[in-house]
Amino acid sequence: MGNRVYIFDTTLRDGEQSPGASLTIDEKLIVARQLERLGVDVIEAGFPISSEGDFKAVNMIAKEIKDSIVCGLSRALPKDIDVCWEAVKEAENPRIHTFIATSNIHMQKKLQKKPDEVIEKAVKAVKRAKRYCSDVEFSLEDATRTDYDFMCRVVRETIRAGATVINIPDTVGYAIPKEFANRIKYLFDNVAELDEVILSVHCHDDLGNAVSNSLIAVEMGARQVECCVNGIGERAGNAALEEVVMNLVTRKDYFGLEVGINTKEIYRTSRMVSELTGIEVQRNKAIVGKNAFAHESGIHQHGVISSKETYEIMKPEDIGWEGENLVIGKHSGRHAIKLILEKEGYRVSKEQLDMITKHVKALADKQKTIEKVDLLAIANDVIGRLSENQARMKLKEFNVVSGSGVTPTASVRLQIGDEEKIGSGIGVGPVDALSNAILSIIGSDITLEEYNLKSVTGGANALAKVTVKVRDREGNVVSATGVDEDIMKASASAIIEGLNKIFSYGKG
Repeated sequence: MGNRVYIFDTTLRDGEQSPGASLTIDEKLIVARQLERLGVDVIEAGFPISSEGDFKAVNMIAKEIKDSIVCGLSRALPKDIDVCWEAVKEAENPRIHTFIATSNIHMQKKLQKKPDEVIEKAVKAVKRAKRYCSDVEFSLEDATRTDYDFMCRVVRETIRAGATVINIPDTVGYAIPKEFANRIKYLFDNVAELDEVILSVHCHDDLGNAVSNSLIAVEMGARQVECCVNGIGERAGNAALEEVVMNLVTRKDYFGLEVGINTKEIYRTSRMVSELTGIEVQRNKAIVGKNAFAHESGIHQHGVISSKETYEIMKPEDIGWEGENLVIGKHSGRHAIKLILEKEGYRVSKEQLDMITKHVKALADKQKTIEKVDLLAIANDVIGRLSENQARMKLKEFNVVSGSGVTPTASVRLQIGDEEKIGSGIGVGPVDALSNAILSIIGSDITLEEYNLKSVTGGANALAKVTVKVRDREGNVVSATGVDEDIMKASASAIIEGLNKIFSYGKG
């Protein structure tokens, strides 16, 4: 058992399964590049069989990423494994990650298979993956509700079949730390073959124990932790990468273990993921929340002024937080904007840079100077948009009438394919009227699930950032943003982009 803990990031797979967190292919590639810069050992880039879009994204990431292992997820099914390999095979360091449920409730209710049948499928899946790839990870879905001895049987047989990493997921966030520690210890005590492989854990946060369970598993001998940036993921989310890493780094005196993460990239990565997924980081979030290094209490302020070590166990610079200095004005050019974006982890195309520069200059004419958060908001908005040939509809014009004692009304003209359509609507406010006017053209199969407006910085000329979540009748939810000085224009842009993403959902 070594003293290195490998960080397996699943932001682009499990994290993207957060409702409304769907990313475009370009957005996934940008996040993957930043994860490589952060120094994660494994990037789980997606679930290739799930959609054409996911396959393309995994394949593009596999072709570009050189330093991290690029991993694709597959069920224990031959076609899944074949497609997964096609997606990751061009990676410098490919991995196939296959899984099957092993708890009684899953085997009986979901799979409708007997234990021996599950073991047979697991072994066949690992052997098939091994024909393609030397690095194969196997997961026992719902491991924390799996019978102890059956768990050991599955682990033993899949290692013998060729698995190089065994993952014990707390799939539904059910485990209590001491209980999880006992399970990991039981495995090491009863499966001698574990000495030949890496034991991994993947913990969900349904009961708020994801990070605690991950860390206690590490104490018991696990040497890979599967986590997401900002703790995003299905339901209540996954173990937060930044919390796991900074526990191991800050309390190295206790754990005595190493990680390969460049912690100075943590804040930058957190902000990027938050902006691109539309999932805000709560102010009091550990490590990366805005309040993490804020001290309002008089006693705390006195202590920090006297000596930062009195209340700060980490320094802001340890995670790469540098503040939000004014960075650019109307005379700044493409080169300066490109350099700032590259420092923040963004590599953009010439067309994207042209659009960003045009918007920055227009804003600078009004605001004189622009803060870094303004620039990043504009960049994320441009990057997140579907390409011209992917966008099914475009906003041609809109008009909104609202005022005291007046029922808000709106009209819009959209180009959908080769034809133009006009719609109108009323609402309880101007944004509601605008939304209803747009949706009157589309029909009732799509609903605006959520609408959020915030000022990117402050002041009368501040950028408005609108984030929406749009749901179709199949239950698919996507998020989209619009950024503009005009709140109504930002709102219209966000809604139209959300609709375009829904229409292209799963098609890449």
